[in-house]
Amino acid sequence: MATATASRRDAPFTVLAATTAFGLLLGWATYTLHGTTPLLERATNSVSTWIIWTAAAGALIRVRPLAVWGGASMMLATCCGYYAASALGDTFGAGALGTAAVWSVAGLAGGPLLAWAGWTVRRGRGGLRAVAGAVIPTVVLGEAAWLGLTLRYWAQAAVFLAFGALLTALLTAYLARARAPRYWLCAALAPVGGLAFYLAEAGILNGLLGSV
Repeated sequence: MATATASRRDAPFTVLAATTAFGLLLGWATYTLHGTTPLLERATNSVSTWIIWTAAAGALIRVRPLAVWGGASMMLATCCGYYAASALGDTFGAGALGTAAVWSVAGLAGGPLLAWAGWTVRRGRGGLRAVAGAVIPTVVLGEAAWLGLTLRYWAQAAVFLAFGALLTALLTAYLARARAPRYWLCAALAPVGGLAFYLAEAGILNGLLGSV
């Protein structure tokens, strides 16, 4: 009975339907929370707020290919949910279609990667688990750098930096407790990944958004 229940839960349709539904809800929620408080405004207008959820989804899905596909479907659905809510709120302007396309492409790139990272941290083997663990806080640390160095929002950058550091510490401790080989690589690589993410966001993503 338990095996049959697990099989139904891990069926491709079930996984993709669940991740799509959650993505739609996440997109709608981030739109409706805009402007409530300064911190929520920043948190809901954030790359990491979206794609970090796919790491959690990847950790919950038992089959690796399904985790990756689930990450992609979640991020595409998140974009659809956000911009559908924007259209219903009559704030979907003339340039929003190009922006939505850019964020969809970014989500389709980041979603599967973060879902893979979540799956690998929980279910993977070998030293790759520590590398995957570093990928997860990378987006938070990179966004902290973006907020501080580019936008000069130092207070918000400090919050993101503190959360990224805490997430790194928790993941490193989890991997150490699981006796993952070279678990310390998680803490060592996360800041390097954060810098790489910041450079990519400042260069590629910001350039694409500026061109639409």
